[in-house]
Amino acid sequence: MEIQYVTAEEAVKAVKSGQRVFIHGSAATPIAIVKALQERYAELDNIELVSITSLGDVDFHQPKFHNKFFFNSLFVSANTRAVANSEDGDYVPIFLSEIPRLFRNNILPPDVAIIQVSPPDAHGYCSLGTSVDIARAAFDVASHVIAQVNPRMPRTHGEGFIHVSKIHSLVWHEAELPELNYAGSTNAVTEKIGYNVASLIEDGSTLQLGIGGIPDQVLTNLTNHKNLGIHTEMLSDGVIPLIESGVVNNSLKKLNRGRTVTGFMAGTRKLYDFVDDNPVIRVMEISYVNDTSIIRQNPKVVAINSAIEIDLTGQVCADSIGTYQYSGIGGQADFIRGAGLSQDGKPIIALPSVTSKGISRIVPFLKEGAGVVTTRGHVHWVITEYGSVNLYGKNLKQRAKALISIAHPNHRETLEKAYHARFR
Repeated sequence: MEIQYVTAEEAVKAVKSGQRVFIHGSAATPIAIVKALQERYAELDNIELVSITSLGDVDFHQPKFHNKFFFNSLFVSANTRAVANSEDGDYVPIFLSEIPRLFRNNILPPDVAIIQVSPPDAHGYCSLGTSVDIARAAFDVASHVIAQVNPRMPRTHGEGFIHVSKIHSLVWHEAELPELNYAGSTNAVTEKIGYNVASLIEDGSTLQLGIGGIPDQVLTNLTNHKNLGIHTEMLSDGVIPLIESGVVNNSLKKLNRGRTVTGFMAGTRKLYDFVDDNPVIRVMEISYVNDTSIIRQNPKVVAINSAIEIDLTGQVCADSIGTYQYSGIGGQADFIRGAGLSQDGKPIIALPSVTSKGISRIVPFLKEGAGVVTTRGHVHWVITEYGSVNLYGKNLKQRAKALISIAHPNHRETLEKAYHARFR
């Protein structure tokens, strides 16, 4: 099969003013093609960009892009935060599991999909590599597909295989994938939270973990566990030693037994090499991975998520600081609910008791304009460095008392006063 490659500049000529363009996310962000698209700003108007988390140098918050690109973010990340909170961007509140439905049900169908893939194999199949998540649906729906073909992109098993005949423009561009590395970033607080979370995890549990200091610390405390499984929206380096040692073997899962399931991954080159052509890892569309009815079928699901702040009744804000859009709903609600419905499951919200500036994350009331990602009806376990409490089945007064008990000691008196003012 003869494959024709073009330059990024040639490929993006297919993008027309007024179109909606999907950008592949996370470690699969096709930076070379995005930059080529940005270079066309003078001749384009009203391009709507849709994406979840992106990594790398993707900066659309520049005056010259005003009225040229509108970044309609489905999950806000560090490099899109400025534009998403400006007049040239916005945020769509949506469960991560339902984003493919936005594409397939003609609510936000992309005209063009810009993706990054592994080189085609002998049969002409490329892989979406590190991120199948919402990219599978975008690829299926878009009328025009531009692919950055990168030999550094791992070929992953699962639902990410696409044939070159379905790609309209192929751009060969070899580059290292963006990396995230939290090794060595731990401190006494994250170590204690990691220990507190790990103490709740039983042998035979199925885990959902994100990336960061807390999940990494949880994983380092699981080396003596047995028969753990992983069904998670995101995979990071911390799982590698547990899979290699056999602690994670997925042997007790009801679905995908023997396989680690994820929607996307972000980590270091070690992770990308580990998943390359590894049949133990299945990278699936997020509408499957984050489907509550799928999650709940596995045993003892432990979903570990974090928060920006939580009020005394258990309402969790995880996506905004007041009205400032910081991240997104993502998959937190999907997995918190799925774990809550799993047999002996444990939905966990784990967070430091205070911010880096010493402000309490456990608060009498959420900030004005804050988004409630996880309702107080969904919340079970809440964990800080000061302990673990289970709010499930507790009334408002009991919840408040429990949360005050794991707040930072410097803030407990203020929270007690708020408790008496509210429930006197």
